[in-house]
Amino acid sequence: MSKQPFEAVVAAHAGTVLRVCRALLGNAEAEDAWSETFLAALKAYPELPADANVEAWLVTIAHRKAVDVLRAAGRRATPLGQLPDAPAAPEPAGPDPDLIAAVARLPVKQRHAVAYHYLAGLPHAEVAAILGGTTAAARRAAADGIAALRRSYPDTRKGADR
Repeated sequence: MSKQPFEAVVAAHAGTVLRVCRALLGNAEAEDAWSETFLAALKAYPELPADANVEAWLVTIAHRKAVDVLRAAGRRATPLGQLPDAPAAPEPAGPDPDLIAAVARLPVKQRHAVAYHYLAGLPHAEVAAILGGTTAAARRAAADGIAALRRSYPDTRKGADR
């Protein structure tokens, strides 16, 4: 069994990795983490066994890159002072900001489990391997996260319709 060319891997899994990065980081930093994920994957791809689950491997790399981004943000100074009078440029069209905010409010384990299982499509066993726990714990975290989203997200949508 031979491996696909790396370009085919990127084409097949780019959307999944971007969805995971957006769920973990939000829109602003997701594209940088996505790029970093594929740069790291490109370097390591020649050593990857031919029978490896490439999607799970990429999601694991994306998880680590997202953690790196979050750690780096925690070390940056927070600027203080006056805000500019000019309005910020509008965000490009993308996922619903209310949904992104609702996902961001989830506890870390639930947010990651939801991202890996529901956005990346990984089975609970692989989610557990990434998060470091049991399959049952990953299943519970994902279910609790979805339940929390179902409780909180419709409320934000109703407020938008008024």
